[in-house]
Amino acid sequence: MEQITAEDFQVIDNCLIIQMPEEIDHHSAGFICQGADRCLVSEEIRNVVFDFARTRFMDSSGIGVIMGRHRKISCFGGHVYAVHVDKQIQRIFRLSGLNKIVEVLES
Repeated sequence: MEQITAEDFQVIDNCLIIQMPEEIDHHSAGFICQGADRCLVSEEIRNVVFDFARTRFMDSSGIGVIMGRHRKISCFGGHVYAVHVDKQIQRIFRLSGLNKIVEVLES
């Protein structure tokens, strides 16, 4: 299983782009939260983009990661977006209600 690295978190202008791993489970969710929160505190971030290009599996921990970052960034008027979302991840978004708080952008 691949590890989350600092290179998976990129800040461009006021936007944090997070390259999500192949599997988002309890183990990887903790690393994603830590890295994202570190960037949110140290940078002037207005928007968060989750890039699911590599992702093939996501459980409820992944839903929690996204909801938590949405909660934090929305306090400052920011938004959360998702890109490269395949049919499986779209289904998870619909079933969990994430599609109501995260804008899925066409790739």
